[in-house]
Amino acid sequence: MDFLTDKFLIPANRIDGTVLVTGAGGCIGAWALAILTRSGVPCVAADLQDNRTRPALVMGPDAAAGLTWETCDVTDAGRLGDIVRKHDIRAIIHLAGLQVPFCAATPALGARVNVEGTINVLQSAREAGIRRIAYASSVAALAMPPGGPYKETLYGAYKLANEHSAFVYWADWEVPSVGIRPNVVYGIARDQGMSSRNTLAIQAAAMGLPFGIPYTGNYSWLYAGEAAAAFIAAVSQDGTGAPVFDLNGTCDSIENGLAIVRRLENGAQVSASGGPFPFPPDLDDAPLRAHVPDYPSVSLQEGIKDTHRAFKLLVASGQLTRMPG
Repeated sequence: MDFLTDKFLIPANRIDGTVLVTGAGGCIGAWALAILTRSGVPCVAADLQDNRTRPALVMGPDAAAGLTWETCDVTDAGRLGDIVRKHDIRAIIHLAGLQVPFCAATPALGARVNVEGTINVLQSAREAGIRRIAYASSVAALAMPPGGPYKETLYGAYKLANEHSAFVYWADWEVPSVGIRPNVVYGIARDQGMSSRNTLAIQAAAMGLPFGIPYTGNYSWLYAGEAAAAFIAAVSQDGTGAPVFDLNGTCDSIENGLAIVRRLENGAQVSASGGPFPFPPDLDDAPLRAHVPDYPSVSLQEGIKDTHRAFKLLVASGQLTRMPG
């Protein structure tokens, strides 16, 4: 599966020390670990459980088994600090968090994980003198304050709180950070959340199954490898301030994406219906790209082609046997 990460590899000396990736069992975390590992950059995976299923999809089971992995609840500040000290962490990519439906189902837990967890990351960085921190905000934060054109969610409220907290950590204690708001991420290992349906459509086509996406119109097609590469670029230099940037990928319609899928998989029964997705589809990546070292962009054709190819290989090898959920 090296073809998935070939274009995203970086020189090993670009990051001077070990990178901690929280939310390592998630989609962007899996990709970040795969890119860092293949680039020869030392990294430590941290997640609530030692579940390497998604990293194994991107980097292969053997490479995933070789990861240095620490189980950690990010709401446990002491445990997080111990990991930072144990591994002499010099950069943090903070991706741990509960997504929109999980925050709605358990609001207090969502606040603890998303807000308190991010505070704990910033505090651990402050105590260890870490100057390279990138954390995942979300386009859902753009729905705040309420009353605008986009859907308000608790998840978005929590993410906005994190952006403001990061600013205070810089203003009061000079802890630098880069907040990144990924839009709709697709690709291998994206299998949950309200915006995973375009990825699931590609998987269904590869498995010969029908699938319908309940949205139509323009959409952010942000390839998972490109998203991970942006976070890695953000910790490839010492930070200053606490800027926050949008990360969009390619804006194109869901219908055009599915047309590519049907060309790749003859007879694929994938469709779209309903209204537009309730978040902005076409944000501007330029300010982020101006702030961090260069990282690759991936066209819609290229991203869907690689994703479809990977799904076909995973199904043929028996590593992927059913649709999520």
